[in-house]
This record gives sequence, structure tokens and C-alpha cells, in this order.
Amino acid sequence: MYNSGAKQYQQVNRTSEVLDADPHRLIQLLMEAALTRMSQAKGAIDRKEMDTKANLLGRVMEIIQTLQDSLDHSQGGDIADNFERLYDYMNRRLLEASRLNDVDMIDEVMGLMLEVKQGWDGIRQEYLQSTQSHSSVSQADSESRLASQITV
Repeated sequence: MYNSGAKQYQQVNRTSEVLDADPHRLIQLLMEAALTRMSQAKGAIDRKEMDTKANLLGRVMEIIQTLQDSLDHSQGGDIADNFERLYDYMNRRLLEASRLNDVDMIDEVMGLMLEVKQGWDGIRQEYLQSTQSHSSVSQADSESRLASQITV
């Protein structure tokens, strides 16, 4: 009974985080989910749970496809094209890893995803800093305008 309640709480917590997330955070959540499922798939291979492994890797491939679909080629140029090829490569390697039950191939894709995620985490940090500095400037401007309109 406790496990069921804990799982429901985790699901509500995840749903709430997704609903409150900005676009940068959503990408982070997708990458985190992909890394988690790849790790779980490796465990399933070790336990010889092939249906579980196939299900988990299928979910990872769907996540990677979502990341691929989110690329903006009109603004991303060569970078978007490079990510397109990288995501395609990751999915092909995962398909092969699933077919061969090869943990090393999964590790390879995990390493690639971690590199992409680390870069994305840095971009998110810059994004948050820019929105905070813009927000504090806007707040200071508003306070200044308000103070100029208040006469004592």
C-alpha cells in the first residue's frame, strides 16, 4: 500500500513539475527521463527481462524523437542539423543495442546524452540569469515610476 501511495505522489510531483516548466526545463526533463530509462534498461538486460528492456528503450527512442522534432532548423542552422544527425545516430545505436542486448552501446548513447544535457544545463543557467536580471531591472523601473508618482 505504501509503494502505491509513493508512486502516486511521485507521478503527481512529476506532472506538476512538467506543467510549471519553461521550455528549457522541459528539454532538461526529457533528457533526464531518457538517461533514467537507459539506466533502467541496462538493469533489465542484466536481469534478462527482455520485454522490460524493449519497453524502456522504446520510450527512450520516443524521447529522442521528441527532442529531434523540437529542433528549429530555420533558426538553428548547422547546429540544428548536427543535432538532427546526432539524435538519429542515438536512435540507431539504441535499436541495435536492444537487438543485441549490448549494455556498452547503451553506455555510449548515455555518454552522448549526458554531454548534450550538460551543454543544455549551461544554456538554461544563462537563460535564467538573463531573465532574472531583466526582471530585476523591470521591477526597479516600476518602483522608480511608482515613487515618482507618489507625493508626500
